[in-house]
Amino acid sequence: MFANFLRPNNLSQKMMRVIFSIYLAVTCLITSMEFLTEYVKTQDSIVSELKQLEESVLRPISTSLWQYNQNQLEALVAGLLKIPIIEGVDILDKYDQPMISQRSYTRDLTPLSIFDIKSDLNWQLNEHKIFLGTLTLYSSSEVVLDRVLFGFSLIIITEIIKLSILFWLFIWAFDRYLASPLKELMSQVNEVQLSETITKRINLSHIENNELIQLQVHMNNMLSAMARDREILLEDEQAKRNSLERAVAKRTQALQALNEKLEVLATRDSLTDTLNRGSFFDTAQHLLVLCQRKKSPTSFILMDLDHFKRINDTYGHVIGDKVLIHFTQTIQTFLRKSDLIGRVGGEEFAIYLADIDIDDAFKLADKIRETIANSSLKIDGKRIIYTVSLGVVSSEPTEHLIVDLFKRADVKLYGAKGKGRNYVER
Repeated sequence: MFANFLRPNNLSQKMMRVIFSIYLAVTCLITSMEFLTEYVKTQDSIVSELKQLEESVLRPISTSLWQYNQNQLEALVAGLLKIPIIEGVDILDKYDQPMISQRSYTRDLTPLSIFDIKSDLNWQLNEHKIFLGTLTLYSSSEVVLDRVLFGFSLIIITEIIKLSILFWLFIWAFDRYLASPLKELMSQVNEVQLSETITKRINLSHIENNELIQLQVHMNNMLSAMARDREILLEDEQAKRNSLERAVAKRTQALQALNEKLEVLATRDSLTDTLNRGSFFDTAQHLLVLCQRKKSPTSFILMDLDHFKRINDTYGHVIGDKVLIHFTQTIQTFLRKSDLIGRVGGEEFAIYLADIDIDDAFKLADKIRETIANSSLKIDGKRIIYTVSLGVVSSEPTEHLIVDLFKRADVKLYGAKGKGRNYVER
């Protein structure tokens, strides 16, 4: 019976084999769904445990944060990490800055899947709830798999057995009813291809009256049609080649025009139409070398919009973009044609001033600061006011790289930020 099943001689046995194969496939699908269901149920159970655990430690952690007891806080986190279901703990302050972030695994051994729960840390003072930060507890797929390891192992072993049987059945059927006839078909097709004329025809042997016979008939009909159409194709080939050459020439011209446009766009910031970072530094470096040859002074102003993230968060990125455009359009009214302005960061801009000493550069920077502080932008009925902090430096005789000026200006800008913003530091 088994031998007849492996080598069926009639259609019913073939159908039995196909049905059995479908059954194996369906069994694998159902088993996989059971596997996934058990995994999800176990993960939900762990999430529930995390929520209960988090509720029990919220009060002690909030107390430690309120009392600024770092040692107690670290001890609580260390205790949490010893609990088997916890893979990591994050405690963020009220500014969303990390205070403690620990994991029980290394970066090289990160679990396949990580899930978490997050709760606010509050302190009750005189009937007022004070927000202290957030607590996030992490668990992972490894914890879930540890819980269901035995059941998963049985499922995997069962699947391997089923898939092995299905694989060998498929290999046998493929070779018997498809692979061998196709090999013979491809061999004869290769002989036709190597033939200088299309007179040879395909004649398969030892196959049943099935779709392959129909394929053989259709391919022989195609070869006959190819012989009739060969001359027509040769005549059309030259016409198509000429048309293709004209299309390629036209496309080449279009690509050249596009490349020229891209060369222009590559040097500009698409939003503010100022120089982008790379183009600004390349051009400024060239001008710095020229000024040093002439022994003329040069200055560098680095600007950063104050609290620009707050504008994006409050009004949206579209209005934030309009603020950047308003800023660049405003300060360009103070610049000469020879001055360079570029966008070197998200809300960070730089100005290179040739033949300008530190005093004149400081006056220009303060004028920019004052103008921006006194200006406002009205968009959709909203009046937006913003300020800018600036760092100003002038080149030294020993400085030959524009990046050195940028680094010193960045230090000055940092100083301006530290003095309350809306300030010029030189």
